[in-house]
Amino acid sequence: MSVNLLIDCDTGVDDALMLLDLAGNPDANIVAVGSVHGNVQSRRAAINTRYVLDLVGLEDVPSAVGSWRPLAQPLHTAEYIHGPFGLGGFEPPEPNTPLSEEHAVNQMIRLAHERPGDLTLLATGPLTNLGAALVLDPELPQLIPRVVIMGGNIAEPGNITPWAEANIWHDPEAADLVFQYGWEVVLVPLDVTHQTLLTGPYLERLQAAASSSAVAEFASAIVQFYLDMYEQARGIRAAAMHDPLAGGVALDPSLCGYIEKSIHVELRGTETRGMTVADLRGYRDEISDRPRVKVAMEVEADRFLSAFVERLTRG
Repeated sequence: MSVNLLIDCDTGVDDALMLLDLAGNPDANIVAVGSVHGNVQSRRAAINTRYVLDLVGLEDVPSAVGSWRPLAQPLHTAEYIHGPFGLGGFEPPEPNTPLSEEHAVNQMIRLAHERPGDLTLLATGPLTNLGAALVLDPELPQLIPRVVIMGGNIAEPGNITPWAEANIWHDPEAADLVFQYGWEVVLVPLDVTHQTLLTGPYLERLQAAASSSAVAEFASAIVQFYLDMYEQARGIRAAAMHDPLAGGVALDPSLCGYIEKSIHVELRGTETRGMTVADLRGYRDEISDRPRVKVAMEVEADRFLSAFVERLTRG
């Protein structure tokens, strides 16, 4: 049975790879995509999304522009990681298919009411749109039963500060709001995405298919800048498939092993702002009264990566 996905993302390299993967997966039905600031500015993210959707023949799936800045801090973007336009060295043209005239937050609320209980919300950028939607419509958690979030770090170091993961750090207030509500939240943090490295034979398969597959050609082209930055930061020619793994988990939760913890986001720490905080003590009950979140901590990396590359390299 296919999963109906409402996607909220800041389309840079790994978001684009996720969209390509989902488009090639018969278990995924992409209903709509909204953009948010993060890897790039929100309109650029929507243009990148539109380009990818058109590339894979999903012209009927709307790409809506969302929140241009966080709720309570200045805007920061990450072109230094994802390239000047968010897709490595590739500059997508203005899309032939127009962007949606509806704001991504309004799109999220409307679709939730039109399709109650039918949508899985997949969020792979900062959570500003989700936070704003909750402020506008507190019924949202009853309408969207499941939310899969790429973000956070539990025992792993952060990737934008020593303590904070980028998606959460880009809007800590919105993220903390999302974790307070009683919907089913599945968190896919750095602890598990750093186990899914696109490297070695996986890269070779992707590059070998570039001459015969438009999707593989595009994926191989945009990932090069990402690989360069990852090699500079971590010393290996590889890249963690952060957002593609979250997309995989949205369709197949059995890919991962989980712990269940309440999650708080540090909002006031001078050095630790944006840190996702979970009580990892095993000798006593949690003291938080927040709902528990399913946190992915282990992954069948080879199973995920093999299927991911196979879908991107089909003719």
